[in-house]
Order: sequence, then C-alpha cells, then structure tokens
Amino acid sequence: MMIWILALPVLIAAFAATRQLLRRRGRSAVRILVGLNAGVFVVALAALALIATAGTGVADVTTTVAQGGGSGSSSSAALLGAAIAVAGSSLGAAFAVAYTGAAALAAMSERPELFGRAMVIVGLAEGIAIYGLIVAIILIGKG
Repeated sequence: MMIWILALPVLIAAFAATRQLLRRRGRSAVRILVGLNAGVFVVALAALALIATAGTGVADVTTTVAQGGGSGSSSSAALLGAAIAVAGSSLGAAFAVAYTGAAALAAMSERPELFGRAMVIVGLAEGIAIYGLIVAIILIGKG
C-alpha cells in the first residue's frame, strides 16, 4: 500500500509532463510517447521473463502469502481490488449515463414516445456501477 502512496506524485507528474508535451509538440509528441510506451513494455516483458525463470524461492513466498502466511497483505490487496472495482465501474457508469442520457434527451425532444426505450438504455448504463459493487462485495468476502 505504501508503494501506491509513494508512486502517486510520480504518476501525477508524468501525466502533467505528458499533457505539456502534447500541447507543445503535437504529432512529434505522439511519436515520443509511443517510443516511451514501447520501452516500458520491453522492460516489463524482461522483468516478467526474469520472474518466470526465477528459482523456487519466489514460488515458496507466493505460496506462503496465498495460504495466509503473509502479514495481512492478501486482505489489503482484496480491499484495494474492491476499491478499484467500485471506482472504475462508477466512472464507467458516469460516462455511459452522460452520453446515453444526452442522446435520450435529444431523441425525446423529437419523438416523445421514445421515453420508455430511452430510460431502459440509461438504466442499462447505470447497471455497470452495480456490477462493480457486486465484484467489490465478492472480493471483500474472500479477503
């Protein structure tokens, strides 16, 4: 959990730098960012290969943590996963309801008899948040 707290300012600074780069350079900034993403991908792939070819020590630690031998890291991971599930689904539902609601209002202004169909579509978009809440409850129950 501490890693996330320490990494947050770095992520915010990277976002701000990316935004400034895109504003100033335009198309060349996209090439730079694609190159950086490719570099990060190669480094992550190399790290994955190193972890996959590691000895049995890594597997023993993973087994110990999975069996509950860790210091509460599995429950904190479940809570973090639940928080990400709720936040992501809520943001997704917010965007979906915003777009479908605007389209529904535009359609109903021309044809008022479309109210029932439009509300069903908006309700389906809101269901995304409920799915995220269900996933969070399942994760907390297992943690």
